[in-house]
Amino acid sequence: MAATDTVSTDRTPPSRGFGATERIQRARRAEAAFVGLGIVVTSVGAVTLMALLGGLLSDGWARLTPEFFGNFPSRRATQAGILAAWVGSLLVVLVCAFVAVPVGVAAGVYLEEYARRNWITDVIEINVNNLAGVPSIVYGLLALGVLVYGLGLGQSVATAGLTLALLILPIVIVATRESVRAVPYSIREAAYGVGATKWQVTSHHVLPYASPGISTGVIIGLSRALGETAPLVMIGALSFIAFLPTPPVRDSFPYISFQWLLDPFTVMPIQMFNWVSRPDPAFQANAAAAGLVLLVMTLAMNGFAIWFRIRMRSKIKW
Repeated sequence: MAATDTVSTDRTPPSRGFGATERIQRARRAEAAFVGLGIVVTSVGAVTLMALLGGLLSDGWARLTPEFFGNFPSRRATQAGILAAWVGSLLVVLVCAFVAVPVGVAAGVYLEEYARRNWITDVIEINVNNLAGVPSIVYGLLALGVLVYGLGLGQSVATAGLTLALLILPIVIVATRESVRAVPYSIREAAYGVGATKWQVTSHHVLPYASPGISTGVIIGLSRALGETAPLVMIGALSFIAFLPTPPVRDSFPYISFQWLLDPFTVMPIQMFNWVSRPDPAFQANAAAAGLVLLVMTLAMNGFAIWFRIRMRSKIKW
C-alpha cells in the first residue's frame, strides 16, 4: 500500500505582532528622546538669552536716559552718549540694504529661473554657498584693499555699507533661491497656460509667493550686518567721534546731498568696544546700556521678519 503524503494547507504567515509592537515602542521612545533633547536645547538658549538680558539690564538700565541717546561720546562717562553711534549704524545699514537687497534678489531669481544648468552656474552656486560661511574679517580685508585704497573711498559710510553688503549678499541670494524654489511649479504652468511670458510669470506670480521667505532672509541678513564689528575695524571705523555725518537734505538747491556717504562714521559695536576697553566701571555701564539697545534693535528686526512672514503668508491663497 502506497504511502500517502499529507500536505499541509495552512499558509498563514507566522505572527509578527510582537516584532511590530517592539518597533513602534522603539520609535516612540526615540521620538520622546528627541522631543526632550529639543526642549533642553531650547531651554539652554532661552536661559542664556534671559541671563544676558538680565545682566545688561542690571548694569545699564540706569544709563538709558534721553541724554544717553542724544549726547556724543565724552571722556566723562556720565556725559557720554550714543548719538553718533546709532545714527552711524542706521546710515551704514541703509547703504548696505540699498546695495545688497536688489542685487541679491536679482541674482537669486536669475540663478533659479533664468540661468542655464551648466558648469558655469554650478561653479557660481558653489562659490555663493561657500561665501556665506567666510569669516567676516576676510570681507574687511577685501574692502580695505579694494574700496579704501583701490577706489579711494576712504574710511567712510559708503565703504562700510558696501563692505557689509558684500558680507550679507550670499545670505540674500541663498534665501531668495530657496524661497523661489519653494513656489509650486503648478503656479508657473497655470500662468504659462494663459499666455503669460517668462517675466510676467516671475514678477506677477513667483515673486509675490516667494516674498515672505525673501523678506525674512533680507531682514536676518541686515540684523547680522547691524552687529558686525571686525570688517568695520579693518576699514578704519572711528571709535571716538563727536559729530554727525552731513545731513542728506539741505535748504538750497539741489536740496539733496550725498556728502554723508564720504563722511567718517562709527557704529554701535565699535562704540561698545571702546567703552569696554576702559577700566572705569562707569564706562562699563555705558557699554552695557549700548549693548542692550543693540540687542533690542536686533531682536526687533528679527521679530519684524517673523511678523511680516506670517502676514504675507496669510494673504497668499494657494
